[in-house]
Order: sequence, then C-alpha cells, then structure tokens
Amino acid sequence: MKKIYKLVFDTNSLISSLLIPLSVSQRALSKAESIGIIVFSEETFDELSKVLIRPKFNKYISFIERMEFLERLELAGEVLNTDSDFNLCRDVKDNKFLNLAYDASAFCIVTGDKDLLILNPFHNIPIITPADFLNLEL
Repeated sequence: MKKIYKLVFDTNSLISSLLIPLSVSQRALSKAESIGIIVFSEETFDELSKVLIRPKFNKYISFIERMEFLERLELAGEVLNTDSDFNLCRDVKDNKFLNLAYDASAFCIVTGDKDLLILNPFHNIPIITPADFLNLEL
C-alpha cells in the first residue's frame, strides 16, 4: 500500500507556486500533491484565501485563476481542526503552521520563511525549503 504523506505548505510557498509556473515552489507543490495530501487548518486556509483576493495580484494572475487554485487546494487537500497553541516562532503569525503540523502529525512543513526554518526540526517534523522537499527521496 502506498504511503500518503500529510504535508504543510506555508502561504508564501503556495502563492509562489501559483504565480511562478515551473518555479521550485510550483514543482514542490506538484510533487506534494502526487505523494500526499496538503493539510490546512481553518486559520491557514483563511490566510491563503485572504491573501489571494488582494488586488495587488491582479497584474500577475486573474482573480478567476486565483479562485480556481484555491478551490483545487480545498478539494484535493484536507482542512483539519487544531488544538495546539505553540508560541515558538519569532513571527507569531507563523505559529499556526506549527500547530497544524503537530496536530496533523505532518510529514514536514515546506516553507522559505526563515522564522520557521530556524525551528527545524519541530517535534521531529522537518521544516524544509521547497528545494529541499524536491530533493527528498520518498
């Protein structure tokens, strides 16, 4: 039986994967979708939704394409309830990714955010860049 990995991507990595076709982030997301499930908490999905509707992205990608991306992630991914309340990250807004990864027993957190990367590993959950995720042999 094929192992299904639960994977956490931070908001910036997801946005980069959408805005820059064939980027490292886009290839990492494609790999993640082929080997596992992208997990979200209500908080992380809400943040992604709010960022995607910002008018500043209109010059890069249409609103419809952004909403289709969000819908695709929602349908293919999984939104989980979180109970943890870690407060370890220098940027307190990033603690939601730690809470999610811990409560989901995630395989890893994929991020380019130095405030998260400095915490690697977090409770035996690797925190890695999209490039490092691409290089993993799974």
